[in-house]
Amino acid sequence: MLKFWTSILVVFFPLFLFSQVEIDSLLNELDTTLDKSEFYRNKKETEINKLRSLLKLTSTKFHQYEIYEKLYGEYKFYQSDSALNYAKKSMKIADELNDLSKINISKLNLSSTMGTLGMYKEATDVLNKIDINATPEIKGAYFGVCSTLYLSMSDFAATSQEKNNYLELTQQYRDSSYYFYPKNSEPFIIHQSNKLFQNKKYDEIIRLLSDYFSKMDKNNPDKAVVAYIISQAHQHKKEYEKEKKWLILSAISDLQLEKKEYISLRSLAYILYEEGDIDRAYKYTKRTLEDALFCNARLRTFEISKMMPIINEAYQKQNDTNRKQLILFLICASILSLFLMVVLFLLFKQMKTLSKAKQEISSANSQLIALNNELHLFNEKLNDTNNTLKEANLVKEIYIGRYMDQCSVYISKLDEYRRKLNVIVMSGKTAELVKVIKSKEFIEEELKDFYHNFDKTFLLLFPNFIEDFNALLIDNEDIKLKQGELMNTELRIFALIRLGISDSVKIAEFLRYSLSTIYNYRTKLRNKALGPRDEFEANVMRIGSINK
Repeated sequence: MLKFWTSILVVFFPLFLFSQVEIDSLLNELDTTLDKSEFYRNKKETEINKLRSLLKLTSTKFHQYEIYEKLYGEYKFYQSDSALNYAKKSMKIADELNDLSKINISKLNLSSTMGTLGMYKEATDVLNKIDINATPEIKGAYFGVCSTLYLSMSDFAATSQEKNNYLELTQQYRDSSYYFYPKNSEPFIIHQSNKLFQNKKYDEIIRLLSDYFSKMDKNNPDKAVVAYIISQAHQHKKEYEKEKKWLILSAISDLQLEKKEYISLRSLAYILYEEGDIDRAYKYTKRTLEDALFCNARLRTFEISKMMPIINEAYQKQNDTNRKQLILFLICASILSLFLMVVLFLLFKQMKTLSKAKQEISSANSQLIALNNELHLFNEKLNDTNNTLKEANLVKEIYIGRYMDQCSVYISKLDEYRRKLNVIVMSGKTAELVKVIKSKEFIEEELKDFYHNFDKTFLLLFPNFIEDFNALLIDNEDIKLKQGELMNTELRIFALIRLGISDSVKIAEFLRYSLSTIYNYRTKLRNKALGPRDEFEANVMRIGSINK
């Protein structure tokens, strides 16, 4: 019996060791990809800027439509708001060309992006307007968008019956799309694997997609999707190491293509959390949340928001444990240092006549002093780091809470606005409906509330910001607020800078001003700085900081 188990160990231990080495290597590659996020972002923006430049040189409607479609493709998994904008522009050009096929393709793109943004009613309204029989060549894509949309809607269903209805529609549309995609095309293979999933034929999925994955171009956005499906097949087979491997490959592909709307990295983070790799789990979840917010992918944000507190709590506990261990180490080191100093002192007294012994004791004493200095510096750095973490956690907790409250309020207001419009429509008051739609009063009121909430939240985090900011300005140039104002435009600009948003373009978008206006405000206030102008914004960044 012992020989049998020994033989098993001899055979399978090298395989396990190889698998672990492979996983570690892939995790290191994933970490490197995360560290190079700026490189991939610049690469993505370069491609987008090339298309925008090409658009300026294009005069024909046909070429404009093609470029808008390419820009939509670049933004689809990168920034949903921009993707929605270019889908609308494509549809406008398609209408001008009076090309029904292009019109329907643009509507499909528009509906798909609306689904990502959580605009499910609008998405279904757009789909219902498509005469699919007039353009049968896009039936596969049409049914595919329908299945994806209803799958997303099932995650937000209020009741189990409603959820089951959405899932049933998802399956029906998915089955329909399978029969309309060209055979051996990429969508056909992916939907074929979904059909095999439905029949629990996991080995066939792995055989089909593993070979296909190796032939796919590294710039293919569906490469991550194929890897994710393979990982799910291994999961159902309870082959968890292989599941993790394919999740890593999927996440690497997503990040290298600068996709912001994905699922693999979040799934991998949860697996690592369960395995006890809290640092990586926290790092990956944080990046996933940042990307989902950047893309404005509401479903992904909702999914991550349920998982983030769990991992964050574990991360904080680990930090507390590490801090306690470090304190214990410092205490032991201090006691040991004191003990050594006593021993050295006694040796010095007993052997002061010996020059050689005196030199050795002196050298050891110097080394101990240097060690104590290093420990003191290390302790100071640790305190600085802890203070920074506290400050970052405070900002994060307050803004996440405010963000969720604001979302809830906006949903209620939008529902109230929808009901108001519905009442007008039902009463047949067309002129009043047009007047309400054209009016900017609703938007202006919401912006006013939004900026007021921003001011309240920011001043909650930095209650002395206005006084400290005015202290940075020369006499008689401090900012005076009108009655009832919490902050004005000038203060909001530098409040955003204090929060780390220093890009004038982003500030202009946030405050709805032109870029030149933001630039003029920043220049005017730098000219009023009490100290060196080029250090003014750095001084603003130190306002309210624990480490200043």
